[in-house]
Amino acid sequence: MPPAWFQTTWFYSLCAAACFLVMWSLYQIRVRYIARAISARFDERLAERTLIARDLHDTLLQTIQGSKLVADSALKRSADPSKIREALEQLSIWLARATTEGRAALNSLRTSTTETNDLAEAFRRATEECRTENSMETSFSVVGDARVMHPIVRDEVYRVGYEAIRNACVHSQGSKLRVTLTYADELSLDVADNGVGLDPLVADRGKEGHFGLQGMRERAARIAGKLTVISSPESGTHVKLLVPGKIIYRKTASDSH
Repeated sequence: MPPAWFQTTWFYSLCAAACFLVMWSLYQIRVRYIARAISARFDERLAERTLIARDLHDTLLQTIQGSKLVADSALKRSADPSKIREALEQLSIWLARATTEGRAALNSLRTSTTETNDLAEAFRRATEECRTENSMETSFSVVGDARVMHPIVRDEVYRVGYEAIRNACVHSQGSKLRVTLTYADELSLDVADNGVGLDPLVADRGKEGHFGLQGMRERAARIAGKLTVISSPESGTHVKLLVPGKIIYRKTASDSH
């Protein structure tokens, strides 16, 4: 009797080929899975390094730059002992702040998921610092009731706003600064000054070797926000951050009633 079809050599060969294809496919799937996992780890490490770089720029480097300006000012007035003492006292304050900010940046990497951060109070302090440093007329207002957000989201919003406030305070050469935080269906932050404005190329791409605007845009993107920078010599600079409330607001017990 001739062999049945499942007893033929070609059937055995076909089964062997099918098994080989299945094993090869499983191997390829496994390789892709491992590659994606490794790539995700690399992306996480890159994101952490980028976050640390932004934090260093937004805290330590800003304060150190301010300390250098104070020291340079003291050197120019070296013939006046009272001015030198005043500059040294200010320099001591700045260096103490650098220490505090550096410690806070390190701690935030560990405790940012539980640390509270009152945006309104933080921005109010930032505007007061600006007024104290260069006598700039500043105003800060909050529109709407404060909403609960994830601590990391609050940190990102604060860093964007703080960088905008510092840029206006240090570089705008303006006399007025207005900061408005709005809680509505979308979270809105407006920082506007009446200074000399930004070069269009700098406003679009940032200044080479500096990461202020670039870092602000990266932070906004991390929380699905939109950052707009409008600047001209006639109207100064207006920085606006808009973040969808449905993405960043956390629901509370009062929201469910």
